[in-house]
Amino acid sequence: MPSWQSRLIKTYFQLRRLQHPPSGMLDIEKERAETEALAANFGTKITLTCTPVNANGIPAEWITTPTTAANRVMLYLHGGSYNSGSIVSHRSLAANIAHAANTRALIIAYRLAPEHRFPAAVEDAMIAYRWLLENQFSPEQIIVAGDSCGGGLALALLLSLRETELPLPAAAVCLSPWTDLTCTGASWETNRKTDVMLDPGTLRKSAELYLGEANPRTPLASPLYGDYHGLPPLLIQVGSEELLLTDATAFAEQAKAAGVRVTLQIWDGMQHEWHFAANILPESRQAIEQIGQFIQACR
Repeated sequence: MPSWQSRLIKTYFQLRRLQHPPSGMLDIEKERAETEALAANFGTKITLTCTPVNANGIPAEWITTPTTAANRVMLYLHGGSYNSGSIVSHRSLAANIAHAANTRALIIAYRLAPEHRFPAAVEDAMIAYRWLLENQFSPEQIIVAGDSCGGGLALALLLSLRETELPLPAAAVCLSPWTDLTCTGASWETNRKTDVMLDPGTLRKSAELYLGEANPRTPLASPLYGDYHGLPPLLIQVGSEELLLTDATAFAEQAKAAGVRVTLQIWDGMQHEWHFAANILPESRQAIEQIGQFIQACR
């Protein structure tokens, strides 16, 4: 049963939605400002050291905590529907996971739509991964992680690495991943009313904005339509009440059928990216603790 804190936050967002009903329109500047403002409410109590770095032209930041091991790195790809989100908005989330996993994090500012459409985000993730390889990290020392579209981007990165015959990382972690930009999964209808975070109309427009002229079934945009053979172990966490539930479950089912070791966790009563609220929700802390255990076991 969801905690009282979880129920309280859900009530808050339900009231917020009643006061400001989704219009189905997509205002990019508003979307970006709201993403930054919302993330600012969910900080971390962990002592961080944040060091800006240029990863072969990609703006990035090293995040270390008191428990950081120097020989492990998590390449973190932030969410934000491919048109918003930043290093700043997702710093606390990446730091909380890195702390639980006893590893450092490299979070990158990949290019966003509409200024930069598909495949810009995948290209930037590839550049950052190559940069890690060039800077003395072996593939076995790298974990790729991401939330929402960043979770889908993490999977797209794996597919791209395999296509180009680059060595794959030790594992990948996907939080509420967006894997299908056709936006046709069953939960897009069944969870339309239970998801108080995502608006289907706005998310569909985000997909169109990112894709441009690309086919929404292109695997590097929608990993659900890819070939998963040979991918590393995956941890996928998703909330039972979110719009993207079947984006996660359908991918996990197909990946397992292809022989990939997949750990799928469906968290009862949780909303999209509940991990953000680790300073409030016990479920967030529990989920992040399990992510840390998964990453530490991938050695």
